[in-house]
Amino acid sequence: MNVEGELLAKAEAFALPHYLEAGRAYHNANHVRAMLDALESRGVLTPALALAVWGHDLIYDARASDNEERSAEVFGGWLTSQSVSAELRQEVRALILATKHSAPPATRAEALLVDADLAILGASSDAFAAYDAAIRQEYAHVPTLLYRVGRKKVLRGFLNRERIYTTPEFAELEAQARANLAGAVGRL
Repeated sequence: MNVEGELLAKAEAFALPHYLEAGRAYHNANHVRAMLDALESRGVLTPALALAVWGHDLIYDARASDNEERSAEVFGGWLTSQSVSAELRQEVRALILATKHSAPPATRAEALLVDADLAILGASSDAFAAYDAAIRQEYAHVPTLLYRVGRKKVLRGFLNRERIYTTPEFAELEAQARANLAGAVGRL
């Protein structure tokens, strides 16, 4: 195994217990592996992207609004303990923070990671329905009426974008994502 392969294996071993925590119906190891597969199958998976995928939802608390910042902090500390270069640590941090989905991606790598994170929106209607149900499970603490209002706002936010996917590698998911999102908004 090469140095990159060793680091990625260590990253998985470090991150996996976080993704196996109770209460993670969607933001779990299956989500991470789906993102890795989405990037790999499109021929764009790099070591930095793989590290960012493992780190992006490391901390996940549906009641918190700073999960990405906390994930970047914890994963960055782990990368430091592995003697990873400052440049790579910075790149991975920026990639993780891009998954907040609060601003357009600033780099091609950020765009690829964000598109992979959102790939579930363009999945089959059955896979999307399972995702939607899992998100509701993660927000079970939110009363139904408040959940419906908040979820509609999030889903409409994606629908209101000129394009959901900004890279050519994920563009084929656009029509299905819009159909899934519109259907979900209609059901709310």
